Amino acid sequence: MLESDPLRQIAWMLSSLLLYLPLGLLAGLLSGVLGIGGGLVFSPLLLLAGLDPHQALATSTLAIVPTTLGGTWAHLRNRSLPWHGGLAIVLGAGIGAGLFSQVGPMLHGWMLLAMQALMYGGLSLSFRSSSAQAAIDTPKLNMAGLAATGMVAGMSIGLLGLGGGLVMVPLMVQLMLVPIHLAIRFSTLAVLTSASIASTTFLLDGRALLPIGLALGATAAVAANWSAARLDRISDTQLTWLLRALTLLLALDSARRALALLLTGPG
Repeated sequence: MLESDPLRQIAWMLSSLLLYLPLGLLAGLLSGVLGIGGGLVFSPLLLLAGLDPHQALATSTLAIVPTTLGGTWAHLRNRSLPWHGGLAIVLGAGIGAGLFSQVGPMLHGWMLLAMQALMYGGLSLSFRSSSAQAAIDTPKLNMAGLAATGMVAGMSIGLLGLGGGLVMVPLMVQLMLVPIHLAIRFSTLAVLTSASIASTTFLLDGRALLPIGLALGATAAVAANWSAARLDRISDTQLTWLLRALTLLLALDSARRALALLLTGPG
């Protein structure tokens, strides 16, 4: 009887999430065109479904794996990912995820959400219009810089359950002068790597719920593959404004959730 209770809970959550599967498609579309993992949609969705912050962030990380796999496959199929730059960012993402996936349980739920709010708020002010970005068709890639950027992704997903794409893209574009479309492709690959490593940790320690993560991720993967294959049709200016609007909305939502959780007690 006791063993069946967790199964009933998962079945109930899955049935409740069926209503939100269109948001999984939205997460996939955003993942493909912005180089993010979809955690910005998955995390609040899972909180709404009744998971506590630690479970929601861990299960969000698991859902990110198939989502970014769909986008990465589209980029590899189009041969639009330089292998040497991709290897550097993968190594950094793997190391960062392995290190920071152990830190989350030490923090209260409201602290994790507050960190999300601060990160998003800072990013919403950092994006520049395409006119302020360097237009370089064939940039000389900084391998050390890409590896460090990958570690940012690992830290973000290991600690906050977010892929870090919204952090990596402006770092690559503004500091390393990587064209925004290429930065998005690198970001998708880095998020896939960090999410795969972090979600393994989360599954082993019981924080991530496998059926829910796979259900959301599989839905999002289809949309991510479709949108990633059409990335070049979106202009630099459109991508910049979309990133700016998303981070501002997410900062406000995370701050609201963190305050509510703090006022109701430690998570």
